Amino acid sequence: MAPDRGAAGRLNRLCPDRYCPLGVTEIDPGDLVRLGIRAVLLDVDNTLVGWQREDVPDAVVQWVASLKAAGLRLYLVSNTRFPRRLARLAARLDVPYVRKAAKPRRAGFLEALADLQVEPSEAVMVGDQILTDILGGNRVGMRTILVAPMAGREFVGTKLTRMAEAVVLVWLRRTGRL
Repeated sequence: MAPDRGAAGRLNRLCPDRYCPLGVTEIDPGDLVRLGIRAVLLDVDNTLVGWQREDVPDAVVQWVASLKAAGLRLYLVSNTRFPRRLARLAARLDVPYVRKAAKPRRAGFLEALADLQVEPSEAVMVGDQILTDILGGNRVGMRTILVAPMAGREFVGTKLTRMAEAVVLVWLRRTGRL
């Protein structure tokens, strides 16, 4: 990833490489493989399951299985404050995880990449939040995919950041980046 050049460079860190308004199941594993992707880092809340939920939709379970069948390695990267719930979800999906990732900080992403033994250029971060998932993935040099949130129910802090993200989404659309 090229170094930032002032405000424009910092704003570009908010730009996902792709937007999937229908959610994660819109992402084709074959497309990722053709791009040279070997690993998929996944957010949890409102990306794979509803906020504070554990019931993974069947379509998401099948999509995760299709990623694995395509030879992609997966890792959950979550900011959740509920480690036992994260561990149960990881076990249900048979996917390792980073606890207390503190996205958009780099440490959680780098831990996952090191564990998977892949370079950032060989990985993609998939998540529903620009200011955590997309910004963090871009800061590390990964490709990023923004998905529409699964549900409207969210942590109060997330609701506040969604207001800022709404402004960013307008800018992304107006500038042809989304």
